[in-house]
Amino acid sequence: VQLQAYGGGLVQAGGSLRLSCAASGRTFSNYAIAWFRQAPGKEREFVAGIGGRGGTTYNADAVEGRFTISRDNANNMVYLQMNGLKPEDTAVYYCASGSTSWPRTFTDDYDYWGHGTLVTVSS
Repeated sequence: VQLQAYGGGLVQAGGSLRLSCAASGRTFSNYAIAWFRQAPGKEREFVAGIGGRGGTTYNADAVEGRFTISRDNANNMVYLQMNGLKPEDTAVYYCASGSTSWPRTFTDDYDYWGHGTLVTVSS
């Protein structure tokens, strides 16, 4: 299984970015996908997750109302639309494929990880 996250960059506070995650290697729609992030000196944290069929989503409180996760199972893609970005959103963002179809919030629930993409939000 391979996951490739891309779309990060430098943006001013209040701006928007859309991250993409391309997946391959197993039946994509059978598994949840989530975005996690890790800021310098901090632990990796859950950002948003989406169920295998796309009908269930879950956001961390810190991004609720600003970030939206979605998926396109026909093309094995997952997206994270990030609006209203804040400096505290600065981190390396990772996409991960879960071991079940239900989105969970712990890193141990995800067995495949892509390389991260850096998001930097300037104040």
